[in-house]
Amino acid sequence: MNLSPTRVGASMAVASMLCVQLGLAVSVGLIDQVGAEGAAWLRLAWAGVIMLVVVRPRRGAFTPEALRAGVALGVVTAGLTLLFMAAVARLPLGTASALEFLGPLGVAVARSRGTGRLWALLAALGVLGLTEPWAGTADPVGVGFALAAAACWAAYILLTQHVGDQVSGVAGLAISMPVAGVVATVVAGPSVVGHLTPTLLLAGLGLAVLLPVVPFTLELLALRRLSAGAFGTLMALEPAFALLIGLVALHQVPGPLGVVGVLLVVAAGVGAESAGTREDRVEPATDQDRHRPHPGPGAPSSDHPRSAPGRLPSPEWGDDRACEMR
Repeated sequence: MNLSPTRVGASMAVASMLCVQLGLAVSVGLIDQVGAEGAAWLRLAWAGVIMLVVVRPRRGAFTPEALRAGVALGVVTAGLTLLFMAAVARLPLGTASALEFLGPLGVAVARSRGTGRLWALLAALGVLGLTEPWAGTADPVGVGFALAAAACWAAYILLTQHVGDQVSGVAGLAISMPVAGVVATVVAGPSVVGHLTPTLLLAGLGLAVLLPVVPFTLELLALRRLSAGAFGTLMALEPAFALLIGLVALHQVPGPLGVVGVLLVVAAGVGAESAGTREDRVEPATDQDRHRPHPGPGAPSSDHPRSAPGRLPSPEWGDDRACEMR
């Protein structure tokens, strides 16, 4: 059975969200020992090492534009992780995730059209039910950290999609993850190194696989198949996952409005999945593509039949621009 690119991308996004929330729930114990910044640093530093060892990026695989985008993504990733961990240390997991969702929601509203914006509005109503901002019980410093993380998440979505379009496979993460590790080391490393033990180092390694290595890889692959607007709307499911995992793992009990909020964001996620295929979907260039001589104007490619003059792309490529952008 052949699944549509939209369904595959949505499944990857959902799996990523589950990994993120499980990783955050497990990180609560680590926060108690090394602090929020220390937990974020351990995860990012190990993630950078893992991606360098597994992917082993080569300089020739990146254009200057791709390198710049990868570095920018790394800086944003570090900011997102450090700020959100600081928010989780001061707010319930569900509340912090719901506030952070304002970043993807902004992307969804800006990048969606027609019914896409309606799904984004439905997701926003669900997040209001999850957070109940009118209650005024949230820590204001935690709220500030969560909102700053939301801005970083919006930038993360756009940069991840750009890097995924520029570089084949997951090589882009082999640039962004080490950069994020370096930034986190500068910000948080000096205050944590003296408290590390072999047990904490091993715990950080395991958490790095669960978050961020696996989910960030899935998100990069998902954003090759989904529009940024649809991906941003699907992220509304993350506060719902956070609420459920907070209930099961951390015994944080939601109120009635929280349950209604979960139902609304689930409905919005289903709607976004049904109408979220990228119209400009392209396959990133490989090393061979970059070093292959380009044929003259109007000449067909010998190894890429879709690029022949007058030949329409096959349905899985989306639209006519797919070949032109190759």
